[in-house]
Amino acid sequence: MKILVVYHTTYGHTLQLARAVEAGVKSVAGVQTVFRRAPEFPHVEKELEAGDGYATKIWKDQKDIQPCTLDDLREADGLLLGSPTRYGNMTAAMKALIDSTASLWVSGAMEGKPAGVFTSTATTHGGQETTCLTMMIPLIHLGMLIVGVPYSAEGMIHTQPAAAVLTAHRPSRDPRVSLLPLRKIWPSAVSRANASLNSRKKSVVKRWFSST
Repeated sequence: MKILVVYHTTYGHTLQLARAVEAGVKSVAGVQTVFRRAPEFPHVEKELEAGDGYATKIWKDQKDIQPCTLDDLREADGLLLGSPTRYGNMTAAMKALIDSTASLWVSGAMEGKPAGVFTSTATTHGGQETTCLTMMIPLIHLGMLIVGVPYSAEGMIHTQPAAAVLTAHRPSRDPRVSLLPLRKIWPSAVSRANASLNSRKKSVVKRWFSST
C-alpha cells in the first residue's frame, strides 16, 4: 500500500505538518510513504533563488524534495494534501498541480482512493476551514473519499475535523506542538481506511457511479 503526501509551503509551517503526517503514515505497518512537494512556478523559483529572506532559506532547505507528478498521483493508494491558505483557498502552486489532473479524472485513476487535507494559517479566521474545504472539492470531483481527523483522537474535541494550525504572522514559528500529534493519528486513519476499502472499493465505486 502506498500513501502519497504532497504539500506546498512558503515559510515552512506546512512542511513541518507534512513531516508529521509522513510520520503518521510510517507508523502503520505495511504502508509505504511517498513524500512530494507541489511544483513551484518557475518565476517564483527564480525570485527565491535570488533572494536572501526567510522564504529563500526555506526554499533552499526543501528544493531537493522531488516535485509531485501525475504518475505519483496515479500510483498512490491514498493521498494526503497540504497547503497554506491564500484568501481562504489553497496556494496557486497547489491549485496548478490539481488543475493538471484532467487525464486522471477522465481515466478514473483516483476513484475510490481515500484522501485527506491539511493547512496552516496566520490567524484564527485566516481560512483554516475554507482552505480545507476548497482542497476537498477537486478531490471529490476526482472520485476520492475524504477522511477527516476522527473525534476519537485524544485532544480532537479542542480543534476541528480537518488538520490545521495557527502561526500568528510569525514566519519562523513552529506549528502548535499540541496539534502535531493529531497529524500523526489522522494519516494512520487514512491508511487504515485504504486497507478496509481495498478489498471492496471497486465494487463500491462501480455501484455508486452506475446509480448516479
